[in-house]
Amino acid sequence: MDDRDPLLAAYLERRAELVRYFRVRLRSEEAAEDLVQDIYLKISGRPPEDIGNPAAYLYRLGTNLMLDRIKQARRAGHRDAAWRDVHTSRTGGEDISETPPADEALAARQRLNQIVDMVNELPPQVREAFRLHKLEGLSHAETAAAMKISRSSVEKHIMASLKRILTKVGR
Repeated sequence: MDDRDPLLAAYLERRAELVRYFRVRLRSEEAAEDLVQDIYLKISGRPPEDIGNPAAYLYRLGTNLMLDRIKQARRAGHRDAAWRDVHTSRTGGEDISETPPADEALAARQRLNQIVDMVNELPPQVREAFRLHKLEGLSHAETAAAMKISRSSVEKHIMASLKRILTKVGR
């Protein structure tokens, strides 16, 4: 009997196909990589369940995540435009400072320090993969070339680092 989760196995088998599929739709390699990473985060850590067609489920999950992101970006754009309109008209055309309140800034700094501490606790190779991909903005392929390891290893390192950070620090 195979104890592997069929959905996770389908994800690992089709990861490159998923990236290609969403790259075309999002018109961005980075956005596609992030979306496929989000698919992994959604399916990992959950109890295995009987899904009739795991591949179709992954594409549907990715499409739903993509549509959620698009809707969220539109809402944020509308909200920001409305805020600017209201606050610009009140000040006679002058912009209002967008500096966050002190308590929010402090909370953000504390959260950032937690994340930095967590990243510093990662094993050296995982930390380097995280730094190159998430902080320097290199693609998985570029990170693999820079570290002289396989792309698959980079993907595993990134997944491991994100999972560990989310577990320790949360979203």
